[in-house]
Amino acid sequence: MKNLAFKNNSLRIVIIGTGNVATILGKRFLAAEHEIIQVCGRDRLHAEELADTLSTSFTADPRHTDPTADLYVIAVSDTAIPLVAATLQLNNKLVVHTAGAVSKDVLSTCSKNYGVLYPLQSLRSELNELPEIPFLVDGNTEDDLTLISEFAATLSNQVQQANDEQRLKLHLAAVMVSNFTNHLYALAKAYCLHEQVDFSLLLPLITAVADRLHEHEPAAVQTGPARRNDEATIQKHLELLQTHTALKLMYTMFTESIRKMYSAG
Repeated sequence: MKNLAFKNNSLRIVIIGTGNVATILGKRFLAAEHEIIQVCGRDRLHAEELADTLSTSFTADPRHTDPTADLYVIAVSDTAIPLVAATLQLNNKLVVHTAGAVSKDVLSTCSKNYGVLYPLQSLRSELNELPEIPFLVDGNTEDDLTLISEFAATLSNQVQQANDEQRLKLHLAAVMVSNFTNHLYALAKAYCLHEQVDFSLLLPLITAVADRLHEHEPAAVQTGPARRNDEATIQKHLELLQTHTALKLMYTMFTESIRKMYSAG
């Protein structure tokens, strides 16, 4: 694989998958002036739609995957990766998956050269602007890792090597800061709707709290009644949550966690 070189800094790519990650990465590949030669997806309509978006060809049959690409990117759900890998015989071609919680070695059945190109970002196909995407990369060999790293560097200025264990740990952290916080937003909006107050007034606060983390440690900018041990306000909040059982439980849990973190200080 060490003889595989970027032609005019461009690779010829097959994307396997048609969902959110496949769509956004496909757009990012094109923005970085790589060539997408084919989209492969089990749903013919979805494969055709993504291929049209990316101005390329498509197939719904893995047996018709174009064998001439430099790089094959498997961007499907975590549970589908082993099934997809089992259908592909790519010999010495470089193949990567895009999952945070799946070992790179699941690809060993389809090629001798494989690795991971994990976008550490929440990706939605309907996004109008491509978000900033850090990439975690890994490779089966040093040559593969070098190639994947160099490719990732054409897509982002934040590229780090991470083995299976490191990537899984960061995936867990990503779930907490993204999926869990978004769930809290959903619960807070449902509460606001129920209590007939305007959730949109909280949006500047959400943005400001996230922006602080670019310059400060999270623990250093913690605020709120639990941080200042304001028992009177906490009790008022709990009274408001008497008929919101799930929210009351979460409020109590987070309050106690914050108190415990700062009790020594």
